[in-house]
Amino acid sequence: MSAGAPLVSAPVFAAALCTGVAAWLLAGGDQGPRRARLLLAGAGPVAPGGPVPWERLAAAVRVRAARGPEWGALAAGLVLAVLGGSVIPLVVGAVAVPLVRRLLRVRRRARAREARAAEVVALCGAVVGELRSGAQPGQALTAAMRRTVAGPGGPGAAETGLLAAAAFGGDVAGALRLAAREPGAEGLAGMAACWRVSLDGGAGLAAGLERLEGALRAERDREESLRAQLAGARSTAVVLALLPMVGLLMGTAMGADPVRVLLHTPLGLGCLAVGGVLEALGLLWCRRLMRAGEG
Repeated sequence: MSAGAPLVSAPVFAAALCTGVAAWLLAGGDQGPRRARLLLAGAGPVAPGGPVPWERLAAAVRVRAARGPEWGALAAGLVLAVLGGSVIPLVVGAVAVPLVRRLLRVRRRARAREARAAEVVALCGAVVGELRSGAQPGQALTAAMRRTVAGPGGPGAAETGLLAAAAFGGDVAGALRLAAREPGAEGLAGMAACWRVSLDGGAGLAAGLERLEGALRAERDREESLRAQLAGARSTAVVLALLPMVGLLMGTAMGADPVRVLLHTPLGLGCLAVGGVLEALGLLWCRRLMRAGEG
């Protein structure tokens, strides 16, 4: 056997090892046997302790990616691990899965908050319209909520309690304050105050809600203007974060083989570790600046 044989077999062994780890992760850990049978149905039996064929692993990756886009990070790590003959890309991809899942969850919550805030503004305007047409406060709130708040999944617990209070003469102000605890629905606290004042002091509910709607719309306009001003900074941060990938592609096109240097030499591994830490610190710093600007 030649002296270079161990150097060649080491990456192959690492790739086989990372394949087994990826298969175990995709199967779901402690529920592996049952979930693997569900994911890989029709692919034939897998011998205990035997190697996992690439086509079955690719099918599992596709199923996972269809269920959640965060599994695309593991798929990309698997491809890079096979092409580079190193377990490092797969480890990085596996670590990135929960981070990407958390980022997507935060974005979904932000979108839900924005949608709920828009519903509150629309609710104020709809209630004002119903009141101007001669409806009673309870009837106006019920009709407006049925048009604006109830989404495809139906009203939530807070909205159901508010509808019941408006329909049967309950504590509408208290139900509004309870519903205002939801993220994005803070404007309902102002509606509760208008409702309480109109019932206790005889003030015009329509006029108060109209002023509240104008204030909420102005606040939304300020937030949208701020997001538009920060869009350029976010785009710049994304471009700067992708520059190392561009450098790798340029080096590969020039025949320098930077991937092999980074994954299979001590100096390259050190550069990769330092570069990864600096990249993470840079992204965290940019995120902190964005949050400070939004604050």
